[in-house]
Amino acid sequence: MCGIVGAVSTRNIVPILVQGLQRLEYRGYDSCGVAVHEASLGRQPTGGLRRARSTARVAELLEQVAHDDLQGATGIAHTRWATHGAPAVHNAHPHFSHGCGEAPAEAARAGHVALVHNGIIENHEELRAQLQARGYVFSSQTDTEVIAHLVDSLYEGDLFQAVRGAASRLRGAFAIAVIHKDEPHRVVGARAGSPLVLGVGEGENFLASDAMALAGVTDQIVYLEEGDLVDLQLGRYWITGPEGQPLPAGSRPVRTVNAHSGAAELGPYRHYMQKEIFEQPRAIGDTLEGLQGIAPELFDGAGLHGQSGAAAWRVFKEIDSVLILACGTSYYSGCTAKYWLESIAGIPTQVEVASEYRYRTSVPNPRTLVVTISQSGETADTLAALRHAQGLGMRHTLTICNVATSAMVRECALAYVTRAGVEIGVASTKAFTTQLAGLFLLTLTLAQSKGRLTEQSEEQYLKAMRHLPAALQAVLALEPQVISWAEDFAKKENALFLGRGIHYPIALEGALKLKEISYIHAEAYPAGELKHGPLALVTSSMPVVTVAPNDELLEKLKSNMQEVRARGGVLYVLADARTNIESSEGVHVIRMPEHYGPLSPLLHVVPLQLLAYHTACARGTDVDKPRNLAKSVTVE
Repeated sequence: MCGIVGAVSTRNIVPILVQGLQRLEYRGYDSCGVAVHEASLGRQPTGGLRRARSTARVAELLEQVAHDDLQGATGIAHTRWATHGAPAVHNAHPHFSHGCGEAPAEAARAGHVALVHNGIIENHEELRAQLQARGYVFSSQTDTEVIAHLVDSLYEGDLFQAVRGAASRLRGAFAIAVIHKDEPHRVVGARAGSPLVLGVGEGENFLASDAMALAGVTDQIVYLEEGDLVDLQLGRYWITGPEGQPLPAGSRPVRTVNAHSGAAELGPYRHYMQKEIFEQPRAIGDTLEGLQGIAPELFDGAGLHGQSGAAAWRVFKEIDSVLILACGTSYYSGCTAKYWLESIAGIPTQVEVASEYRYRTSVPNPRTLVVTISQSGETADTLAALRHAQGLGMRHTLTICNVATSAMVRECALAYVTRAGVEIGVASTKAFTTQLAGLFLLTLTLAQSKGRLTEQSEEQYLKAMRHLPAALQAVLALEPQVISWAEDFAKKENALFLGRGIHYPIALEGALKLKEISYIHAEAYPAGELKHGPLALVTSSMPVVTVAPNDELLEKLKSNMQEVRARGGVLYVLADARTNIESSEGVHVIRMPEHYGPLSPLLHVVPLQLLAYHTACARGTDVDKPRNLAKSVTVE
């Protein structure tokens, strides 16, 4: 969601801060800003804190910064996705504290403390009342301004101690970066529940919420852990625990992270979402690269925890059920995996919406494998659900994740890291299909550990998986036919998606994609549920998308399609070969290149992604940055 960039240097770091914000735009935001310490550059030895803020895009902020000649060697910057307070300049970060009893100045230069914040402070109302009683005047509706005033109220000449004291009084999730007018070469950061990384440079240091923000600036990255405080100064830094205690040597290693800025280049594509849809053959190929056979060491998390294949094998032998925790698109990949795990591996599987799981009373089973799924590995609800499950005594944990250095990978005992590459578009595409690939591998490995996978079956499944990139290329060639459908959908305000069995979650994912980026209301149902309610919605103005693979449920699905046609509904059918479903009046058919058995969901979802994309283009919406949504949801 929100993005943070900070720096302490001897050069003007404003271009670096703004460039970092541009690289974080994919996370979603509705305001942005930058603050610097003017004295840090030596241009104005008596200068103080100065800022610029905007509710436009970062490109407009860059113009504002140039117009105001904003320069400094120490500074912080931020992109905000609104939670407390509307998207408005007075609510945008960085927030200033002007001191106790001082009214906020109208000028951009005046603050004692400047602060940026990701997350949500749950006790902000209580703290606000206390600070107002002391004479602090608030100029925003945000929970963030509370932190700025709290730091100011605790400041006694040492910014680190003031931030440490403030962090100890905050409840909720936060990553913060703070500068003070009296310390021109210092940035202090703190992390609790929201990601924050330290970038180590030559004589300069950086903070960011994502290593990508520092691409091209430094590739030396330290991933801060829960409760860490970090003190950045020229050419040196310190990391401590929440009480200010030194950390054991080597506990926060410097890693070389190749977050190349080229990964965020659009190239010949119109939008990142389109680029990422067409990158799926490559993403699947990279995710499965070097796959020779099914083995537990596939899930050792690249050795991040010192695990071995033998350790994974023992876990897989011991567990007797699977609990999948995820949100949004990742939840639908989990729903798909449930069919695989139960039919192929014979393991009872439960799929839970992560944001609901930890708030209900459940029955823990210590022999359960808890599987989390997340593109970023920083999804707040999924992390909280994981910790809740661990707190209930379920110690066997595994994550399917796209970021090897994420909190999810670090906190799970086992991991399968997909290799989708950076996903910029808010609506997930290639991360979803690579998650499915990882989950299918997990299914086969668990089936093997339970004695349910023969050598012949293993070879057949592996052959099918290796063919996936070529099969996906063939599906992408259907784009012109999907565009013709999109021209019809762009005129609608409602749509219905139907699937049966393992393709019901794919219908759910198709409906989610359409509503996310085109703003068309879309719902998905198991096709057999039509007559139990949704059929009342079907009219000639309600397009009904049907996923129709050539499987054992095909004849049942054809009956459901007839129910739609009998009510005047118009069908848009993704049909496999030899399904005997032909185009006719009120029935539009796109023929899939081949039937792909259990892996069919990975192919059928691609036309649904293209349908959502081209419908959104036809309606003129902001495809990569849909309203009200963010890419990495790091708050509850």
